[in-house]
Amino acid sequence: MYKTFGKRLFDIILSIIGLILLSPLFIIISILIKLDSKGNIFYTQERITKDFKSFKLFKFRSMVFNSTGLSITSKDDNRITKIGKFIRKTKIDELPQLLNVLIGDMSLVGPRPEVAKYVEIKKDDYQKVLSVKAGITDNSAIEFRDEEGILAGYEDKEKAYIDIILPQKIELYNYYIDNISFKNDIILILKTLKVL
Repeated sequence: MYKTFGKRLFDIILSIIGLILLSPLFIIISILIKLDSKGNIFYTQERITKDFKSFKLFKFRSMVFNSTGLSITSKDDNRITKIGKFIRKTKIDELPQLLNVLIGDMSLVGPRPEVAKYVEIKKDDYQKVLSVKAGITDNSAIEFRDEEGILAGYEDKEKAYIDIILPQKIELYNYYIDNISFKNDIILILKTLKVL
């Protein structure tokens, strides 16, 4: 019951509450982004969610406008703006995803949404992962909260992500899927708030 109707209702209620409570922070961050560098306040990127459907993921823009390069980033990435470093470290850049949750593209808790390129590389593994909606947080988001710092230690960052980090994430995604419950979602949300 929770996996279907209950989880969606939970997402709607908490995303509305979150957006209302965080609206003053949204305004402050928006002003800081505009003062720091030219470009849009929000950044959108195509990601993949349940049943391999693509959607536009919302984030506060943390990089220079119209930046190009790898989809993954490390803390030494020169594309990141001054305010971007702060909002990425504190994960504030992820907060606009509450809009994705409200729309129905994502859930509050679930496997982190990946770009199509990496989903395609690990397509067989993603058959199970994408049996549920992508989420803002889960075990992997907590475990790899300093992913940018980890990647900074590798010369070939993309290879390290594909061969080392992504398989570990997928294992954690599968663990979440095998144990979905209202109780576990609450625990993961509280753990996320604690580490932030």
